[in-house]
Amino acid sequence: MQSRRGFIHSGAVASSLFGLQALLPPWARSATRQMHSPLPTLSGTEFNLSIARTPLSIDGQAAGAITVNGTLPAPLLRWREGDTVTLNVSNQLAEDTSIHWHGILLPFEMDGVPGISFPGIRPGETFTYRFPVKQAGTYWYHSHSNLQEQLGHYGPLIIDPAGPDPVGYDREHVLLLSDWTFLDPHALFATLKKQSDSLNYQKRTFGDFLADVQEEGLAATVEDRLMWGAMRMSPTDISDVTGATYTYLVNGHAPDANWTGLFKPGERVRLRIINASAMSFFNVRIPGLPMTVVQADGLNVQPVETDEFQIGVAETYDVIVSPDEERAYTVMCESIDGSGFGRATLAPRPGMRAAVPALRPRPLLSMKDMGMSHGAHGEHANHAMPEMPAQRHEHPACPGVANLAENPVSRLHEPGIGLEDVGHRTLTYAELRSLEPNPDQRAPGRQLELHLTSNMERYMWSFDGVQFSAVDDYIVFHHGERLRLTLVNDTMMPHPIHLHGMFFQLVNGGGVHKPNKHTIIVKPAEKLSIDITADAPGDWAFHCHLLYHMHAGMFQVVSSRGLAHEVGVAAHSRGADRAVQSADGPCVRQPCRRTIDAGGARGAARAHGRAENRHAVWRQAGVSLERGRPHDVVGRAGRLWRRYQPGSGENRR
Repeated sequence: MQSRRGFIHSGAVASSLFGLQALLPPWARSATRQMHSPLPTLSGTEFNLSIARTPLSIDGQAAGAITVNGTLPAPLLRWREGDTVTLNVSNQLAEDTSIHWHGILLPFEMDGVPGISFPGIRPGETFTYRFPVKQAGTYWYHSHSNLQEQLGHYGPLIIDPAGPDPVGYDREHVLLLSDWTFLDPHALFATLKKQSDSLNYQKRTFGDFLADVQEEGLAATVEDRLMWGAMRMSPTDISDVTGATYTYLVNGHAPDANWTGLFKPGERVRLRIINASAMSFFNVRIPGLPMTVVQADGLNVQPVETDEFQIGVAETYDVIVSPDEERAYTVMCESIDGSGFGRATLAPRPGMRAAVPALRPRPLLSMKDMGMSHGAHGEHANHAMPEMPAQRHEHPACPGVANLAENPVSRLHEPGIGLEDVGHRTLTYAELRSLEPNPDQRAPGRQLELHLTSNMERYMWSFDGVQFSAVDDYIVFHHGERLRLTLVNDTMMPHPIHLHGMFFQLVNGGGVHKPNKHTIIVKPAEKLSIDITADAPGDWAFHCHLLYHMHAGMFQVVSSRGLAHEVGVAAHSRGADRAVQSADGPCVRQPCRRTIDAGGARGAARAHGRAENRHAVWRQAGVSLERGRPHDVVGRAGRLWRRYQPGSGENRR
């Protein structure tokens, strides 16, 4: 249960956040309040966005949010499939900034990740994003610079289909979930680095020990405590930052503000639910009102009726609800660890409220989450086609690897932590099926395996035991190939893993209707596979979307290139060559890796083709990445970037 400290803090902040109302864009404003000077949703093909720090007075405390066009959350952008959009983004901050268009298919130069796809937007400058809109659905946008997401730099994005929408509905509401803290994000990160569980106020007590002894016996209880102690872990350490620190918001509203969306009984209401938080998973339910899931991560799925689902950071779900009673319903968005909640209301009239469910007892991690004991779900591992030789990323014992899952298996049939025994229907990944057949039905020609690794005691997060600042090579996709990437979670926390620039298909037994996603939750001790068609040339970020995990090093770069380019640069690469089986036959897989460090010279010296030109520009401008901060550009970009014009051809990569 939520601690008294957390409850008092959340309540105080909730009441104080009424001061945020004037900063809310109209899509986020509650029907329970009369607002003045409403701002329209931004739609069309050309947009002017200004990023600035906006001072707030919250409960008598001075605070500052990073806003887009002066609102928190940012304005809802509405595009149409088939259009070409132009977005002029001006930086009014005293630091570099950026916008990443989350889940959007576009040229990699427009992806908005400093140090990977562009140099960032300097203070006082304007960067113009321009690209064709190739898809429809529910998405969002956010900063990829300097922990700015935690400060309010995020907003919803809806793309209307060019033709008829296969999802029929009478009304829609956007529900954007986020977490707010008065702490400086860098100070919060420093706290986690000093002691990773310092923000967990739900640790087991002596009273819990006595209760476990009574239920399990002394020997079993002592053995359990010793086992967790040996791993430097707590079974309550499910979220790094909890409701004792965070206030959970829906459309910028704290729970007591009661954001309300209206309906008429009998209508089909579409809820576009976006998790734009920095670090928080949510379990979403509407007591008394079933939900039909019709879209996941922006792309349509075959309808699945459920009563609750878990949504990871950066995921989106569209659901249809059909309230037929003249009453209010609570949209309950409970944090995964049961430490707090966000809340909204659906009602036929403004001012109505419904009962808010009590927080559930805190969940506990189990031996299953350590990879030591699994039930029948192990039989579902991979739901795969015949095994093929996998390129395994070895990670021997090192400071970045504190534990390895002994028996990782598929957990796609499980709803997520805290939802195992709730007594009603819960959505699982195994249930998702794409509405249309997968466009690429080729069998994967190559398989890669990547481990999610950590040392919680040191708050180190990585892939294959290596933080991004120490990575020597990219993950290389051969342009046009079909490959399978297997993710193994050796940590005891769930991770929302996000691939920029491409959708992937989750291997879940769906045949030619595997669900398309851009972000996937990998549960503790889980092994799952995704199939990818490398159809987007360029360099793409690949990372955990828990903000502080990414900041601590769980970040890589996927480079989609032509085979000829990879073979051509292999001889210049550092380290031993390795042979793997690709869709095009045996080739050398040791790509030319540009290591970006404080000097920026090493990476530029090893760059080739178009990357060489780009990095030479960056080096001249003094652009670099701080070690351990893969998403955060420091230094100058200047006007040199604007001289760079992307070319074409496989050797231009």
